[in-house]
Amino acid sequence: MTEQEIIKLTNQVFEESFEIEKEKLKPEMNIFQDLGLDSLDIVDLVVALQNKFGVKIRNDDRIKNIRTLGDIYKFVLSLKAEGASPSL
Repeated sequence: MTEQEIIKLTNQVFEESFEIEKEKLKPEMNIFQDLGLDSLDIVDLVVALQNKFGVKIRNDDRIKNIRTLGDIYKFVLSLKAEGASPSL
C-alpha cells in the first residue's frame, strides 16, 4: 500500500463517516478546529480507520498526539512501516 493509497482511503473515511467535503481534506487541516470533529467523533474515527486499514490503533499512545489530517496519514504510514500490514 502506497502513501497515496493511504491518503485516499483516510480521506474516504472522513467523507463517508463525517460528511466532510473532499476539498477540505488537506494535510494541514486540524481535525478538531478545521474539520469540526469532537471527542465522540474521535472514537468513531478510530473504529473507522481500524476497519479501513485492518489495524489495531485503539491502544496506541501515539494516537493522543494526532491533531491534523497529516498526522493521521503519518500515523498509518508508521503502522505500515512497523509491519502492521494494512489491508483493504
